[in-house]
Amino acid sequence: MQISPPKHLAGFIKHYIFLENSQKNNRNLRLFADGNTGMIISADMHMHDAEGNFLPLSFFYGQPTSYKNLGTEGPFSLLAVVFQPYFFNLLFGIAAKEIRNEIIPAEDIIQDRLAPFQEAMDRKSAPRMLISGLNSFFTHLIASKNNADLWVIQLQQYMLLNKGMASLRMLEHFSGYSERHIERTFQNHIGIAPRKYNSIIRLHHFLSLAKNKAPEQNMAELCYSAGYFDQSHLIRDCKSITGLTPTQYIKTKNKLAVNFIELH
Repeated sequence: MQISPPKHLAGFIKHYIFLENSQKNNRNLRLFADGNTGMIISADMHMHDAEGNFLPLSFFYGQPTSYKNLGTEGPFSLLAVVFQPYFFNLLFGIAAKEIRNEIIPAEDIIQDRLAPFQEAMDRKSAPRMLISGLNSFFTHLIASKNNADLWVIQLQQYMLLNKGMASLRMLEHFSGYSERHIERTFQNHIGIAPRKYNSIIRLHHFLSLAKNKAPEQNMAELCYSAGYFDQSHLIRDCKSITGLTPTQYIKTKNKLAVNFIELH
């Protein structure tokens, strides 16, 4: 279940995703980069990383640059709050590049302020009621924060509009800043370099085209429509970000979210 935030939060939160698994069997999952950071809230999740280390029940995750293999044991329910890319830096004043690829226990950043939401998850409260409470929580947090550099947000939106095809020269012309200043500020606010962000955007544009493709369209046509010079470039980017070839990803049946899939 994917739920949009209210309009006044749309510039900070992309969407909420509620996931529930009632099966007792273990599951192998993969999370990969989509250009955003976020937060996971759960009361009963037994999720571990590829090394077998169990993750906190609730945590923030920094900007991923590739993919993470995860495992779950038994039933679980979780709520993912997917932030706009610059929101973590704005909210907590932490340079986004410092938490790139990191998972941070929520209590390390906001103490026990998520406890009521974890308890609501434990009581199996309706997701929309839980999200309504979170909307109030984030509205209160945002009210006490300074705005992020507006030009960085505008630049990120410009890159989205250009579907990952905005060159550094185009970014310089759009923003009026030098390449070096753009690189440094973008990494502080977004967590990764503009070039890497472009590649993530472009791949997700391809995945969107593939999901909605007409029957007569083939892989080559989708590849060029997404802005790739050739299929080898697409395959290289897709394997780097998702760990799968485009064909393998498209054939993956259980997509919990566009960047969160079950592996078999």
